[in-house]
Amino acid sequence: MTSVDVLSEDAPFDLLLSDEELEAHREHITTFIEDTVEAAGADGAVIGLSGGIDSTLTAFLAVEALGKENLHGLVMPSVANDEDMMSDAEGVAEMLEIEYDVVEIQPIAETFFDTFPEAADDRMAAGNVYVRTRAVLNYFVANHENRIVLGTGNRAEAMTGYFTKYGDQAVDCNPIGNLYKQQVRQLAAHVGVPEDLVLQTPSAEMWSGQTDEGELGLTYDALDAILALHVDGPLSKSATVRHLDVTEQQVDRVVGLVEGSAHKRSMPPAPSALDV
Repeated sequence: MTSVDVLSEDAPFDLLLSDEELEAHREHITTFIEDTVEAAGADGAVIGLSGGIDSTLTAFLAVEALGKENLHGLVMPSVANDEDMMSDAEGVAEMLEIEYDVVEIQPIAETFFDTFPEAADDRMAAGNVYVRTRAVLNYFVANHENRIVLGTGNRAEAMTGYFTKYGDQAVDCNPIGNLYKQQVRQLAAHVGVPEDLVLQTPSAEMWSGQTDEGELGLTYDALDAILALHVDGPLSKSATVRHLDVTEQQVDRVVGLVEGSAHKRSMPPAPSALDV
């Protein structure tokens, strides 16, 4: 797969890396994973496998860093999950020849719903229960096996808060956390992830039919571009609109997501110290 293949035809900006830069990121990330495990005095890592590109790329790089015998995958389906995605998740584990377990989380989630039925029909609240249940299971296994938990979030998700607090970001590290989604796809193709996984529609699968881009309100290519040039970069809103051919509303949407999710990227606040 070539670099151009990971860009949509209407992508407003090209954030793709050169082959040399891809290899540098590959080495940097695998070294980071190895160093993080060593610093923790751990025997390896646990990763939740969703069948999506982020967890797949992270798994590929973790095997390079740690060896297949030191990565334990968990596939944790609920009723909200697409069966094909779960099949992809198992396929990734089998492709990498890592140990993995399939843990049905619906019975666990139903315990929460039965305990507080008033919230069971709240789609967002229920979706977050699934995500947080997976986090508990990741750490349950990791603690038992003296491993760390690998996160699978990318830069676009982290900056916009597109993750569940104390859920999919309840992890020990985020190996691909510096990469925009465009670059995640590109690096995945570079390290040999199958093309159908590289190009599949991203979904957190918090409820049936949910897609990342549908919930975010814009494509990942547009999101990446606005983040890189306006939020991370020097362009004003008007210059961003002109340069990317996006709308002011789209820029405002991204800025609002970044500002509104600041609490997710910080430790819980406490009152300032009293001078008594």
